[in-house]
Amino acid sequence: MSERGQHPVYMTQAMRWFGASDPVKLSEIRQAGASEIVSALHDIPNGEIWPTHRIREHKRRIEAAGLGWTVVESVPVHDAIKTRSAGCDAYIDAYRHTLTNLAECGIGVVTYNFMPVLDWTRTDLGWELPDGARALRFELEAAAVYDLHILCRPGAERDYSAAMVDSAARRFAVMDTAQCDALERTIIAGLPGSEDGFTRSRFRDALALYGDLGADGLRASHIAFLEAVCPHAEALGIRLVVHPDDPPFPLFGLPRVVSTEADVARLFDAVPSPANGLCFCAGSFGARADNDLPGMVERLGSRIGFLHLRSVQREANGAFHEAEHLAGDAGMAGIVAAIHALQRREGRSIPMRPDHGHQMLDDLDKVTLPGYSLLGRMRGLAELRGLERGIAHVRAQQPALAQG
Repeated sequence: MSERGQHPVYMTQAMRWFGASDPVKLSEIRQAGASEIVSALHDIPNGEIWPTHRIREHKRRIEAAGLGWTVVESVPVHDAIKTRSAGCDAYIDAYRHTLTNLAECGIGVVTYNFMPVLDWTRTDLGWELPDGARALRFELEAAAVYDLHILCRPGAERDYSAAMVDSAARRFAVMDTAQCDALERTIIAGLPGSEDGFTRSRFRDALALYGDLGADGLRASHIAFLEAVCPHAEALGIRLVVHPDDPPFPLFGLPRVVSTEADVARLFDAVPSPANGLCFCAGSFGARADNDLPGMVERLGSRIGFLHLRSVQREANGAFHEAEHLAGDAGMAGIVAAIHALQRREGRSIPMRPDHGHQMLDDLDKVTLPGYSLLGRMRGLAELRGLERGIAHVRAQQPALAQG
């Protein structure tokens, strides 16, 4: 059947909401054009069971605002599971129990990540762009300054090039106490949606938990977790989707094992359950030039259960910043074209949220969560929606143009 006359399948448009303390209101998200909320019970400590009544209460509040909630982001994986240390089995049982409660409340997709200690990491939360808006930025040199001269992690110099060690030393030499404290807060205090925040001493202790685990050990823990949880998720009709590493390379001596297409394919091969899925984050994967983003959508498509669409602009020496959603290095037109083809091929709508927006316009004078101000994400949602509909329109016209 030709594409003409077929009803197009579009991405389900969502925005992330962090609950009652979020400066962005549900009513504003609805006015921005989203039909779904992506959310979680962020006040429940890692590893504890999410009670059914709390899930229902959260969902009722979202639905009262005229929005749906079918995607959780995220149910954190406790460090004991990642290190396979004391309490691991009990935490896996608790995770399965939480999945049962979520399924009872109509949740179909559960996001998680397997990043050790730190969740997503940036070194600047308000980097000013030429147009006056502010963006999130990661700078490897700044991370090296923290690692080598503030945290003083033993053996850290082995993880950086000689040139990076030298430049970090020169930079640290001209930093004052306030600048050092600000850098530390940005890196370890906890960003929106991250699993935990740390003091310097607690961060050192957390790093020590991973010791010599290494990438192979962390990957084995990840596979063991999926083997234990996926059969239960599959029986419940829940798809677990792993969020890739952000940034997608080792930090502070910690391994990263969900950074490339090969990493993801290895997980799918090891645990072929349909409940073992992917949250495709274009920004996280896109921070590496060796990731072919449209190709990944095409090849991994059947396992993609959730989409984070954003773009980063890669810079020299491992740095990058959040670009406009249709700019930067992601190649968003190619990604959305691949998503459109995937949805048409499989006859399903994939939940999508515009990930991380610039702080801009009126939001510059407001207190906002880094990356999650309203207007930048609303702009991204509008641009992505327009891009998708433009691609659908052009493709629908192609058979007629060929015949004409």
